[in-house]
Amino acid sequence: MKKALLFESLDNNRVRCRLCAHYCVIAPGRRGICQVRENRNGVLYTLVYGRTISRNVDPIEKKPLYHFLPGSRAFSIAAPGCNFHCDWCQNWEISQQPREGQIIAGQELAPEAVVKEALAAGCRSVAYTYTEPTVFFEYCLDTARCARDNGLRNVFISNGYMSAEMLAQLHPWLDAANIDLKAFRDTTYQRFAGGRLQPVLDNLKRLHDYGIWTEVTTLLIPGLNDSAAELRELAEFMVRELGPETPWHVSRFFPQYKQNDRPPTPPQTILEAVEIGRAAGLQYIYPGNLAQKTQTRCPGCGAVLIERDGFRVGLMRVTTASCCPECGAQVGGIWGDAGP
Repeated sequence: MKKALLFESLDNNRVRCRLCAHYCVIAPGRRGICQVRENRNGVLYTLVYGRTISRNVDPIEKKPLYHFLPGSRAFSIAAPGCNFHCDWCQNWEISQQPREGQIIAGQELAPEAVVKEALAAGCRSVAYTYTEPTVFFEYCLDTARCARDNGLRNVFISNGYMSAEMLAQLHPWLDAANIDLKAFRDTTYQRFAGGRLQPVLDNLKRLHDYGIWTEVTTLLIPGLNDSAAELRELAEFMVRELGPETPWHVSRFFPQYKQNDRPPTPPQTILEAVEIGRAAGLQYIYPGNLAQKTQTRCPGCGAVLIERDGFRVGLMRVTTASCCPECGAQVGGIWGDAGP
């Protein structure tokens, strides 16, 4: 247990958590929506500092990050908890454990130990992932500082529902992020995730303004967020606010958690979303959860720059100057020290 950052004291020993866009007001002895931050006598504590529920060495492509040190490995860590309760969560056993099981499991792993294991595994970055890293922010922050001091990068795989105050503290230590833009309708966020759309859009713009390399993922769920009109609006927002060089990962849904009654996404829906993104002006759109290879092509001449088979990078032709070797066009991303 560790005293939390980003909260303010209120009357009657209540506190307002300022970590995420819920801004929970928490009475003494109670927890916030995430169920991992608790008010004890007017002081807010995080219950998951240094408590890892999962840790693995992953290809950076698995995050997914396709334009950030391709071919490298990331040391991935997660603590229990989430500030959403998405009906289709693929990691619900650990993200929803504090809410549904009323327990907080995991093993103690200090920030310095995370970095030591990452270096020993030959990783180039530490990824805060699997659950929602915002809810273990203090742990992320200390680990990110230690990682940077030891030459490692930091990447955030998030639902994008952090507060502006949290992002202001974290961004100097953050190198890249993949944000899950679950839908482009506020009603979908409220009904199926327990949040709102606008804070996610605001944070995407903040990440862009901070200069953090950002990629976006949308899981296409039949009948829920896959209409052509909605996908067109989402893609146009990305082009307008984040830039056409922002990669968009459109992934196929499979029945999961509380959405077992929906069919899997037809592959054709994914391919149609790719075309919608291209028509809107996005330069890099990647189909996910399809059994096919993916390519990154130069936005200038169309030359194949990167080829991937699943999470394995084969061909890699982007120069350290982020340029196409054929025509010299700029290719968005961070490529300088790519490799395992």
